[in-house]
Amino acid sequence: MSLLLDRLKKGEVLVSDGAMGTMLQNKGLKVGECLEEWNITHPKEIRAVTEAYFEAGSDMALTNTFGGSRFKLAKFGLEAKVVEFNKAGVSLAKKVALQYGGIVAGSVGPTGEFMQPLGTVTEDEMHNVFKEQVLAQIQGGADAICIETMTSLEEISIAIRVVKENTNVPAIGTMTFDKGMQRYKTMMGVSIKEAALGLEKAGADIIGTNCGNGIGPMVDIVREMREYSSKLILVHANAGIPELIDGKTCFRETPEDMAEKVPALINAGANIIGGCCGTTPEHIRAIRNAVDRR
Repeated sequence: MSLLLDRLKKGEVLVSDGAMGTMLQNKGLKVGECLEEWNITHPKEIRAVTEAYFEAGSDMALTNTFGGSRFKLAKFGLEAKVVEFNKAGVSLAKKVALQYGGIVAGSVGPTGEFMQPLGTVTEDEMHNVFKEQVLAQIQGGADAICIETMTSLEEISIAIRVVKENTNVPAIGTMTFDKGMQRYKTMMGVSIKEAALGLEKAGADIIGTNCGNGIGPMVDIVREMREYSSKLILVHANAGIPELIDGKTCFRETPEDMAEKVPALINAGANIIGGCCGTTPEHIRAIRNAVDRR
């Protein structure tokens, strides 16, 4: 059994890390620049972000590989760098994690493409794109693979199956929900119930939700997800909904705001709690303290 699943099945509530993209922007990443290329060009900055999260109390960190698929990297003319960028991204995080006894989950985000009949990509093509990225992350030493910020159940199910069929590490699958007029659904119309049942059917070891919401709405999402699945649940909330203030994107939820909701998240059924867009090491430190006080 993996260290991640072993700790969770012993009843621990684990703390994950926070945002990568917004942290790198503070370190000089420019709008439109390829984040994953920084694994090669700015390794010290990538390591510094991961180290800051482990210092703040994270048990697990995600890698700077969210947009590391062939489809995504092709937008920058970097599709030939899939293996290099993903392997390096995991390796950088792993070197830091080993110093803290931490866990590294390779981040896999949406490809940005639609499968037939909505788009032109076949199921086999999608499968091969995910397989290339996942296997590169395994080469880098990933302890788990986190397929995150997904809106299509078909796409995330393929990615989960790739992990289960080609690796021995846990597969984490999380989807992003928006609240419509009556209920939460993904952009592709997947309900929380459909997500919970579908992710479990696909073989995910851990299911959950990330991005799109501040920590308050995540309590409701996790609670409903728990109604339909007994799987372990991960939640990565934004530091609130992004707002444009003086031309700059801002997230207003403070570390204290997020920490206040941690007991409710645990009661709702969350097993891993971390942050997404706008969260910082200070947010993770507050979450860590709240988990330890529960």
